[in-house]
Amino acid sequence: MHLTAPARTGRTGTRPRIRDADGMAVASFILGLLGLLVLNLFLGPIAIALAVAALWRGTARRGRACLGLTLGVADLVVLVASMEATGTVSWSL
Repeated sequence: MHLTAPARTGRTGTRPRIRDADGMAVASFILGLLGLLVLNLFLGPIAIALAVAALWRGTARRGRACLGLTLGVADLVVLVASMEATGTVSWSL
């Protein structure tokens, strides 16, 4: 008796990938925005990586991914500016 894998019904091969890319675009935006306030050293690069991955996968939320990319870069710019101004690696509001 052969055991076979259950047939995939109702799902296409491309839709889950786009949905994942849309989720990455939203996550990059949220992490980039949050990174302006706290943990910009960690959240900035994560936002950049998620935005690039979402754009590469062809997200339907291209504007959100671009905004997440911009905010991720802004996180790192704010970090460098605050390091230059205070002479330390950490800063607070």
